[in-house]
Amino acid sequence: MIALIQRVAQGSVVVDDSIVGKIGQGFVAFVGICRDDEPTDAIKLAEKVAGLRIFNDSDNKMNLSILDCGGEILAVSQFTLCADTTKGKRPSFDRAMHTDRADELFTAFIELLKAKGLKVETGVFGAHMIVNITNDGPVTIWLDSKAKRKKSP
Repeated sequence: MIALIQRVAQGSVVVDDSIVGKIGQGFVAFVGICRDDEPTDAIKLAEKVAGLRIFNDSDNKMNLSILDCGGEILAVSQFTLCADTTKGKRPSFDRAMHTDRADELFTAFIELLKAKGLKVETGVFGAHMIVNITNDGPVTIWLDSKAKRKKSP
C-alpha cells in the first residue's frame, strides 16, 4: 500500500456536488492499493500514518504525531499511486489491485486508524472526486508499506 500524506489546515472531498468528507487540521492521505498488498500492509501503513511525527511542537520542530496533536485524517482512495511509468508516456495501472479487494483493504486501513481514536473522513471509493486542500507547510510525505529500510553505514 502506498500513501501520499499531505499536512493540511483543512481538506474536503466533493462527489456529485456534495461534500462527503471534511476535516480541519490534520492529514489528507491519498491511498493506493497495489495488487500484491495484503492485510498486513494495511496494518503497517496505519501504524506509520498514526505515528508519523510531522506536526510542530512548542519549539516549532516537527516532533508531534497526529495522535499527539488531535488532528483529523481525510483518506482518499487513489489507484493512480500504483501507476507504472517506466515505459512510454501513458501510465499503466496494471499494478493496482482489483476494485472489490482494494475496497476491503482500504476499509481495513480506515478502521485501523479509527481504532486508534482518530477521526477519519473519506471520499467515496471508486468515485470521481474533487479534493480541496489547504496545504500546511507544505509538508508532503510518501509512505510505502513495502519499502525496504536502508541500513546506516
